[in-house]
Amino acid sequence: MSGSSYDAVLLVSFGGPEGLADVMPFLRNVLKGRNVPESRMLEVAHHYELFGGISPLNAQNRDLISALRGELAHANLNLPVYWGNRNWHPFLLDTLRQMQNDGVRHALGFFTSAYNSYSGCRQYREDIERARQTLGFAAPQVDKLRAFYNHPGFIEPSIENLSRAFARIPSDRRPATCVAFTAHSIPSSMAQSCDYQDQLKAACKLVADGVGHLNWSLVYQSRSGPPGQPWLEPDILEHLTDLERNGVKDVIIAPIGFISDHLEIVFDLDTAARQHCESIGLNMIRCATVGCHPRFVSMIRELIEERLHSNPLRPALGDRGPSHDVCPVDCCPMVSKFREGHPA
Repeated sequence: MSGSSYDAVLLVSFGGPEGLADVMPFLRNVLKGRNVPESRMLEVAHHYELFGGISPLNAQNRDLISALRGELAHANLNLPVYWGNRNWHPFLLDTLRQMQNDGVRHALGFFTSAYNSYSGCRQYREDIERARQTLGFAAPQVDKLRAFYNHPGFIEPSIENLSRAFARIPSDRRPATCVAFTAHSIPSSMAQSCDYQDQLKAACKLVADGVGHLNWSLVYQSRSGPPGQPWLEPDILEHLTDLERNGVKDVIIAPIGFISDHLEIVFDLDTAARQHCESIGLNMIRCATVGCHPRFVSMIRELIEERLHSNPLRPALGDRGPSHDVCPVDCCPMVSKFREGHPA
């Protein structure tokens, strides 16, 4: 695809409430079509209420968009940046309608997930296509930028953040410190139909190798499915208990599966996991996410430039190489009747 055909960038994300009145309508959007008891919905709503009903995600996306606009302007890339969410304002349909009204014909989509899975990739593409069908023949086309789990612009700031976390632990205790890389759990059936786990393991190894630390594990958090349905394990809280029982004194929790500190971080890790660590006497350090790190922002610009030039460099670390630009027809299918909706 020639670069001249692209006339905008669309940041695609999960969305989140921005006040107490938004929480239940937001959750009903997330859980639409799923057989989730009202009691469970109210339990999740309480997590948001602890923070005034505000998810940090929308504010973080605004900051990222602002940084990206500056990055593109500095590189003389005259591409407007739009933003659309799956579950809350600004909704994808409304954003695509605005893009259509602005004359946008062909946009590049940056999805706020580094990995391929149904929830982190294909479902967003389905949402975009559904919105385009609603708008009709003049709706903008959106081409997704490739997954960036092994891009230097994601791995390098992750290494930097993990190094800073280690610096908070006394030097004589660092060799025995365990690193728990976390990612959002998904149904096992979904994981079997995509590269989510393999990509996560590759990213973990790249970051751990970058700080020269071999004592690490990949664990999962934020499970939201029915108790009888298998999801990826081990769970972070169970893992922390096992570490303490095995004599571990220090743990660094590195949320490698997320690019920013949204609710799954501030509640599941900074609140629930920290309280658990305090109760069992385990020293916990939480590693930062990449957020608006300048190298991460420049990575997004590099991904855009890849699609604007005929001979892109397409950097990727490790032995897996760069991800595909165009998703195959059978990429990340939904093989379960249960549609989980984790934030990406």
